[in-house]
Amino acid sequence: MAKILIGKHEGTIYREGDGYTGAISLGFGADGKRQRLKRKGRTKTEVKDKLIQAVKDLEAGVTSSENYTVRQAVEDWFAHGLKGRSDKTVTTLRYLADRHVIPHIGNAKLKRLKADDVDDWLDGLASALSTATLHRVHAILKRSIRQAMVRDKVGRNVAELVTTPEGTIGRPSKALTLAQAKAVLAAAESSSLRTYVILSLMTGVRTEEARALRWDHVVAWVSKDDGWQPVTDVGFDHKRFAIYVWRSIRKGGDTKTRKSRRTLEIPLPVAEALQRHHAQQAKDEVKAGDAWQDNGLVFCTRTGTPQDAANVRKAFRLITVKAGIGREWTPRELRHSFVSILSAHDVRIETIADLVGHAGTRTTETVYRLEIRPEIVKGAQTMNKIFGDESKPRKSA
Repeated sequence: MAKILIGKHEGTIYREGDGYTGAISLGFGADGKRQRLKRKGRTKTEVKDKLIQAVKDLEAGVTSSENYTVRQAVEDWFAHGLKGRSDKTVTTLRYLADRHVIPHIGNAKLKRLKADDVDDWLDGLASALSTATLHRVHAILKRSIRQAMVRDKVGRNVAELVTTPEGTIGRPSKALTLAQAKAVLAAAESSSLRTYVILSLMTGVRTEEARALRWDHVVAWVSKDDGWQPVTDVGFDHKRFAIYVWRSIRKGGDTKTRKSRRTLEIPLPVAEALQRHHAQQAKDEVKAGDAWQDNGLVFCTRTGTPQDAANVRKAFRLITVKAGIGREWTPRELRHSFVSILSAHDVRIETIADLVGHAGTRTTETVYRLEIRPEIVKGAQTMNKIFGDESKPRKSA
């Protein structure tokens, strides 16, 4: 039996079974019983290393056992770290964790997890997942370990030390050309989604903002004294209309950011479509009778309940197929199309950013970079004017 000293703690290492056991005396507990910390290993060196780490954890306040796994950390995060998140967000994160985190790295002991392990795991996923999905999956591990640190289960977050690799190229968002946009509007004429398409294309609102729009947030300009008033109070017999983009289908009903909360004056075709839509909804309410649920929503089912995102996507695909542009389109690309069409007609990037609810032009330029046509080509056009003559081949004398 060999005696050792680790920090201020005395201990021993002795042979037991096919290996060795190390024990450190931690003094006496409140109940008067002797407290000891034990670790086992195949060699004395292995046991000593484990005891040294155990003392470090003890002094740092880390309380988890050696067998606490990444899987347990992830499950603890789902149990305690997602309060206030929407059911949809939790479902998405649960799917990603069950598919890409737990099966591949879940059995690893959290205290023994190394940055190299995280690197290898992410590199193994990089050939199958998009860069955006890789970032989300990596974030699950980082946040789970962060939660474990808060609960004194581990001393550091090795996942924070790793850079997320580039993944596969996902399907980029597209934008309708002006001709395609007109074809989509024509194809939507007989669809129950007609007003939704017109509003989204001509105002650039997000899909979750459109689905959350209420009738009391559709307003008409009455006079200088009264200003904007809900059409539910003053009707549609006015010349100017706007929508309050103040709500979203998100947890708590807030818009994506504070800058997203905005008031948008709407074009006449949108106002006309909303008037028609309001009249049709009144007929639906009468037809539904007692089944009608009055949620005050502009876009709802035939019984007044909120529209499901999947049903909106399905209905929109029917429209794009009818318009002759295929089914590989989503409603959010109406927003991209809004940016594209304004940009093609020389509307300033700052104005576009304000209209779509971005805090600045950076997001507009980055996310919608394929749609900001005038800004992208402007540099080339200017350089052609400045250096055009000098760049031409000179004739030999």
